[in-house]
Order: sequence, then structure tokens, then C-alpha cells
Amino acid sequence: MGALRLPSLTSIFAVSSARRSLFPRRSKQLYVRKLTSSAKVFAKTTPATEVATAESNQKSSVQEQGITPRSQDFNAWYLDVISAAELADYGPVRGTMVIRPYGYAIWEAIQDYLNIKFKETGHSNMYFPQFIPYSFIEKEASHVEGFSPELALVTVGGGKELEEKLVVRPTSETIVNHMFTQWIQSYRDLPLMINQWANVTRWEMRTKPFIRTLEFLWQEGHTAHATPEEAEREAMQMIDVYTKFSYEQAAIPVIPGRKSRVETFAGADKTYTIEAMMGDRKALQAGTSHNLGQNFSRAFGTQVSFYFNPYFFRIRYLIKNQNYFLYIKTLSMQFADENGQREHVWQTSWAVSTRFVGGIIMTHGDDAGLMLPPRLASIQVVIVPIWKKANEKDEVLDAALSIKDVLHVAGIKVKLDDSDQKTPGWKFNFWEMKGVPIRIEIGPRDVSSRSVVISRRDIPGKPGKVFGISMESSVLVPYIKEKLDEIQSSLLDKATAFRDSNIVDVSSYDELKEAISQGKWARGPWIG
Repeated sequence: MGALRLPSLTSIFAVSSARRSLFPRRSKQLYVRKLTSSAKVFAKTTPATEVATAESNQKSSVQEQGITPRSQDFNAWYLDVISAAELADYGPVRGTMVIRPYGYAIWEAIQDYLNIKFKETGHSNMYFPQFIPYSFIEKEASHVEGFSPELALVTVGGGKELEEKLVVRPTSETIVNHMFTQWIQSYRDLPLMINQWANVTRWEMRTKPFIRTLEFLWQEGHTAHATPEEAEREAMQMIDVYTKFSYEQAAIPVIPGRKSRVETFAGADKTYTIEAMMGDRKALQAGTSHNLGQNFSRAFGTQVSFYFNPYFFRIRYLIKNQNYFLYIKTLSMQFADENGQREHVWQTSWAVSTRFVGGIIMTHGDDAGLMLPPRLASIQVVIVPIWKKANEKDEVLDAALSIKDVLHVAGIKVKLDDSDQKTPGWKFNFWEMKGVPIRIEIGPRDVSSRSVVISRRDIPGKPGKVFGISMESSVLVPYIKEKLDEIQSSLLDKATAFRDSNIVDVSSYDELKEAISQGKWARGPWIG
């Protein structure tokens, strides 16, 4: 397992008071290193720029304007797709976003898959408060140093100044460790393996929808183990879970690896990551798994709280000639091993976030808009009925509804677009832009012949159309399922071919610079 240095993604855009426009800025190119296996991969990236928010009445419809061609301006295309496909919108606070139902459905699909995998690997879901005492953050030196610039602090509550500042959760290692000290006393309490689905706040100055915002959604797993070997196996196991999800569900061919020391998570001994090549050949950190060693368990060894525990000392007070005992638990992230010796636990943490939604957009989308992998699509098939005369409408709609029911019973996520406010051509373009994998077209002639027309989103135009597919359930259902599997595989194959064609092997610094200047990733030896 080699080290990966993650690049940031480019986001060059601003919103004017009249309409959204893009202002590309020339900036110094950064060399970004990534390592896979025993070789280092280098990718070029430019710093991300700010998202400026705009009032809704100042934004014109992207659908009416059309989507900027992907090859012409990747960042403008990305923003147009998010808006036109109704994935998200700008929040009222600068740097925030509102995730709309169609965008949130993708996140729900991610949750559904990962929740099963987490529980299969022995983890339980729970929830921790989003307000964290500032003193907790300060306990681990590298942690506070790494997160301090991004912290959002609460200093007033209930109209009064707080005695201690509260941090709005940037990540949960500190508060998790505070609670672990109360739950872990013996080796019998280990391993302790939990996960939470939560929101996180990091005061980013440069933002981009789904990729980097002030607030985002994620899952974060936290585990405690009796030995360093167990912790390392856990960290590796979870990066494998993320890797399989990326390939099998998101159809994104990520490169797993270990980050360099300078890019390791603040407070961790090792950080493993999965890196994906986007359509503009920039790299996206899609998920991370950290081996925290004993850093946090040692940092929390002096915390004191008033909870009864077998490991206590007592302070005797003489009050009015009566003895009162105050039992004080000495919090320490230690446990008693089989020999009764006190040891600090070994820990991990790991996470993926709504950034994955942005990765799906940038990996698979094209000039027509979004292209969703069938396994993550909330609508896998859309049915568009076609009629010209009033007397054709009822029979066409009846046939379309029958097909919808058949597919729904078969477990296929299907939508019937029976609205009559838009033309069939408009609907074709709209659902293509929304990335629905398969479109079924049915008109009067199709009803007569008991057949339909099938269009694949991943193959544009006539090459992606098949005519005369029987609407009989025994034929249509297996055909649709087969095509959904083909599309899932096709998206992965296409993304893999694109990635591999943009990685070159280098053996010298000059070759590396040449590869970077061409916008490619460079794979070569790295001394560490």
C-alpha cells in the first residue's frame, strides 16, 4: 500500500448581482503527489475559488440558458448541471448549499449501501452532540493545529456569554474519546466500534457545491481496540469497504493508498485514502480511513468527570460532623488487560461525505448533463408516453401505466412522466440531463404492436436506441435489468479507460514536469 497525496479540486466561479457568470483566474500550478503501490502518482491541480451566493430572483434558469459544454469550461458545466438537474441550490449563508430532493436521493443510496456494510463488519450506529467544548479540541496538539483555522465557535448562549467556547463539530474524535473513557474499562469492553451519520461544519474560505462547503453531511466511524494490529486491520478493512463501494456502486475506479506524513490527518499515525480522477483530470479525495494509534487515548488521560466508576478515589469532607464521600472518576482512555495492567487503547476513524455526489457528477457527466450509475439512481427508468390526438391519449397512458406497474413490482425504480405541459422532445432532454439511465418511449403504434422503444443514457442518440422491445413482462423486465447492469459496467469501464489513459510512467523529474504540464497524472518512484 503506497501513499497518496490528495489534490484539491478547482472551482473557479462567482455570482454577479445580475446573473451567474464565471471569472477564471490564472493561478500558480501546484504539484500534487499521489502514490499507488510502490510508485508515486503526481497530478496537477489549481486552488479552488469561492462560491459566491446569489438571491434566487437574481439567478436565471440554467435550463433556459442551456448547459455549458463540458469540454469548453468544466467548472461552469459542473455548476450548470447541479442547478439544471435540481441537485442543490445556494444557501442564504455564504458557502452553504441546500441539497434538493433529487440530490439527497443519491446520498440516501450511498447511505443504504454503506449502512449494510458497516453493520456486516460489526459496527453500530449512534449519535454524538454537535457542540464540543473547546478544551476538548485543545487536548491533542496536532489536532487543534490542523483544525483551528476552520473552526466555527459559539460564544453566546441564551443571551449570555458562555464560560467556555463551544466548537460546532468539525469532526468528532475528541467528543468520541471523551465518551469512550466512560465506556471502556476492561479488555472485555473491546473492540468498541461505532458509526454516526451527521453534519459537519468547517469554515472554508473557498467553496464548491458538494466538494467543499461550510457544512456538509457525512458518516464517521470510530473504533477502539486492544492492540495496534487490530486497529491497523480495521483501518485497512474500512478503506477496502470504500474502495468496493466506489467500484461496484458509484462506478468510479479509485486508487487506494496511504498519504504522505505531511498530509496525514491531524492526530493520526497513518491515513489511507481513495483517490479518483475527475473528468478534468483533477484528483478527488473520495474517502479516508485513519489509524489514530494511541494519540487521542493518551491526550484524554487527564480528563476528569463526575461519574461513578470502580476506579475512583475519594475525598472525605467533614460537614456538620458527618462524613460525605465524593466519588470522582478519573477519566483515562486506558483499559485493564487480561493481566490487570492498564493500557491505552488503539483507535481508528474513517469517513465519506456528500463529496461523493460531486465525484459522481464529475466522473460520469457529459455535455447533456448528469449521468447516474443505475445502482445509485433514484430513478432508473423513466417512461415517456407520446400522443398527438386526444383519442390516442388514454390508450397510450393506460399502456404506460401498465408498464410502470410491471417494472415497479420487479424492483426497478421507475417514473412515469405523464404531464402534458411539455412536449416529448423536451422530456427526452430533461431526463437525459437528470441522468436517468434508461428511457422508455411508447406511442400509439407501439401500443398496437405491444412493443416499446428503449433509449440508453450512456449511449447518446440513435446508437443508444432499440426499437420493438416487447412490453410483455416476461421479456421487458429481464431486458431492462440486463441493460441496467450493462450501463453500470459501461460507466466503470469508460471511467477506468479515461483514468488509465491519463497516467504516464516517469523516471526523472523532467519527465514528471512534462506529464504535469500536459495535465496528466505521473507515476514514478518516491522516496517518501
